[in-house]
Amino acid sequence: MDDINGEESGNSFLQQKAALERRWQKILDDTTPFVQYRWIGTGVLLLLFILRILLAQGWYIITYALGIYLLNLFLAFLTPKFDPSVELDTQESEMEEGPSLPTKADEEFKPFIRRLPEFKFWYSATKATAIAIFCSFFSVFDIPVFWPILLIYFCILFAITMRRQIKHMIKYKYIPFDWGKKNYGPGSSRSR
Repeated sequence: MDDINGEESGNSFLQQKAALERRWQKILDDTTPFVQYRWIGTGVLLLLFILRILLAQGWYIITYALGIYLLNLFLAFLTPKFDPSVELDTQESEMEEGPSLPTKADEEFKPFIRRLPEFKFWYSATKATAIAIFCSFFSVFDIPVFWPILLIYFCILFAITMRRQIKHMIKYKYIPFDWGKKNYGPGSSRSR
């Protein structure tokens, strides 16, 4: 008899968990088209975290970890899903084997597909910032460090990784943003 009650309460818990997951997914789906507002909300959350750290004068390790994580997310956002350097090596080996598709002027259109889509980037950044804010309320995470060294190290790491990423973008001729690109679609060509 106790096993039946245990199964029912476990089953009820799983049903409630599934219902909560569906509600959360519905909320996420509803926020998808509002890119600018989502990022504004994340920016406000990040400013609250920075304000918390500046006023509390602590939790620099959490700040550093959040910075490294956000940098990692940003690099994945800027990187193409299919690495062009690997594709070029594959194309060169295929050329040795026999004829292949054209690769220069009459090359087919290949859109830029990100390794980390914008929505996942936003969602991961928001979750990480919320977790960092939560962790900043516990003294166990306030490890004493000399914060200027962490700041200098982060700035050097940022400069090196971004320089490498920009060189990669220049070498393989891709731009991860839509600014300045032609738009082909309804409303893109206006006649005067």
